[in-house]
Amino acid sequence: MQKLIINGGRRLRGELSLQGSKNSALPIMAASLLCRGECTLHNCPKLTDVYSAARILNCVGCRCNFSGNTAVIDSSVISETVISESLMREMRSSIIFMGAMLGSTGECSVSVPGGCELGPRPIDMHLAALRKMGVDIRDGGGRIVCRTQSGSARGARISLSFPSVGATENIILCAVTAEGETVINNAAREPEICDLCGFLRACGADISGDGESRIVVKGKKRLHGCEYRIMPDRIAGATYLSMTAATRGEIILTNACVAEMEPFLSVLEQTGCSIYTRDDRIYLRSGSRLKAVRDRIRTMPHPGFPTDAQAVLMAALITAEGTSVFEENIFNCRYRHTDALVKMGADIQVLGKAAIIKGVPSLSGAAVEATDLRGGAAMAAAALSAEGMSEISRISHIDRGYEKIEEAVRKLGGDIVRI
Repeated sequence: MQKLIINGGRRLRGELSLQGSKNSALPIMAASLLCRGECTLHNCPKLTDVYSAARILNCVGCRCNFSGNTAVIDSSVISETVISESLMREMRSSIIFMGAMLGSTGECSVSVPGGCELGPRPIDMHLAALRKMGVDIRDGGGRIVCRTQSGSARGARISLSFPSVGATENIILCAVTAEGETVINNAAREPEICDLCGFLRACGADISGDGESRIVVKGKKRLHGCEYRIMPDRIAGATYLSMTAATRGEIILTNACVAEMEPFLSVLEQTGCSIYTRDDRIYLRSGSRLKAVRDRIRTMPHPGFPTDAQAVLMAALITAEGTSVFEENIFNCRYRHTDALVKMGADIQVLGKAAIIKGVPSLSGAAVEATDLRGGAAMAAAALSAEGMSEISRISHIDRGYEKIEEAVRKLGGDIVRI
């Protein structure tokens, strides 16, 4: 099992180009099933989750090849509609293949997805929406068997009780080839939803309203292949900015999605960091001890503060002057990383949905174990600012969302190796 060894105490300085978005790449790869032809995806991050998605595509008969950060997917032939449990359990977002398979073949058999243990992620909304679209669903024994009566779903008016990203994606993927019009009310507004819709429009889909709470999809019988560039990863951006802030360093982040990162940047700026943006570049300088964030940091659906950035910002704030308070409103179990941060010397108290962080002067290196993707990244951020050596194990979690994180950090002057 691989580990990251980090010798902390060095200020991160330098320029870093941001990787492509994991949370865009995965649904877009699933969406390629809807295109009878070849899709070329540029800026595709080299991540274990992306490779898991490629294995799912290959298992249903598609050809998926990588060259650098370009993925070429040929879905001319789909020979299988059953996705094995072992493949489904490799990542939490594998459930998006349900909507894509239904939109492509009218049927599928999938299992409950795996991935990080962040507490319950019910798919009830997904199933209820698809049933409204005329999909017959049988759920039992860990398998979900779906079938449309006429080979394609029917358009429907769907109101989500919560703006779920996964449910919104599954509905869109099923709706683009459905008969008639589908209207999604209280849809998720995340930038990655807009990126998925941008890809589908490039393939000939008729979608409007993405980025707003009401999305309208008019079904088309057939989509074609296209060439598309995946957006930058705003959460990876938040991570490297947090690492730099934690070490009181300086960074120029290029290939960044500045507007989409604004909910995070506006909070980070309250710590006293100097932040300047221009085009696709973000400049951050943190020359002194950070200040605590005065207002409670509440994770919310976009355009609120992103839940995926909660852990990495917390890692920067544990040595800030004063007390910061987080309120986690998306996942029940998203404070599992705090025990590791406390082991490094942090003063964190978790009370239900709230985490109270009282800034300490310094941290000490420690041996810790990554609990999940973003929690593992938070441990790396804390280790970079700590005195002495830290060892982070179970880094397979980190590899799900960060492309060669040790190389990126070394480029900024950090002392980190993978063993």
